[in-house]
Amino acid sequence: MLNYNLRENMEFKTPKYQKIGDILIVKKNLNDIEIDYLVNKTKCKTIVKYNTYITGDLRTPKIKIIYGSETETVNKEHGCLFKIDVSKIMWSMGNLEERKRISTLSSSEEVVVDMFAGIGYFTIPIAKYSNPKTIYALELNPDSYYYLSENIKLNKLDNVVPILGDNRDFPFKNVADRISMGYVLKTHKFLDKAFEILKRDGGVIHYHETVHENILESRPIERLKYHAEKNGYKLDEYKINKIKKYSPGVWHIVVDAEFSKI
Repeated sequence: MLNYNLRENMEFKTPKYQKIGDILIVKKNLNDIEIDYLVNKTKCKTIVKYNTYITGDLRTPKIKIIYGSETETVNKEHGCLFKIDVSKIMWSMGNLEERKRISTLSSSEEVVVDMFAGIGYFTIPIAKYSNPKTIYALELNPDSYYYLSENIKLNKLDNVVPILGDNRDFPFKNVADRISMGYVLKTHKFLDKAFEILKRDGGVIHYHETVHENILESRPIERLKYHAEKNGYKLDEYKINKIKKYSPGVWHIVVDAEFSKI
């Protein structure tokens, strides 16, 4: 480790980082002084830099290890435990409040389908705090599915059914009281499948989308109404929740949308 005095190093600025368990994620390369400072401050075992945040449909990060070697850790969030390998799977700190918010919206009477489960970002807190009858957690990425299964065991949950595969191949129809669509960029392309899964008398869909602020109040709702009517449902009530800025002028939002059968 280096010996240095921060007061004497007037150019030193604390590097920005995300802490996931005992691993740090940074956005830029670090010099020895910065590495030394972060290791002493956070007691981390590894520091990594994301070269490409997300690639392809499997949302796989590309990383550079700056310090240490281990990339698997366990992160505790909102009383839930998440095992994750940051070299294989992305983690978004920006969705923390949404994961907390959605965790108590279900009930013990519901069947929930999480169409983009990942490692259980929404599934785990919903299962723990709402305790629905069953959550079908659908995930396409084999690495994410592995950690989803690990996290179900780690949190001692018995109401989650993990399923590996494309959610468009999910065989059950009209089973869900509530559907989580925690994906962005092209979520609307999966709405027809969501309505196929939704119960015949209706239910709630939590629909995520990235949308420019100029059409934030219109495009998501128009898409939901179009696909609802196409599949024999009508949109009864909705609430638009802003999650975070995705890019300049563009927001990641989630619409809590309640539907009934026409």
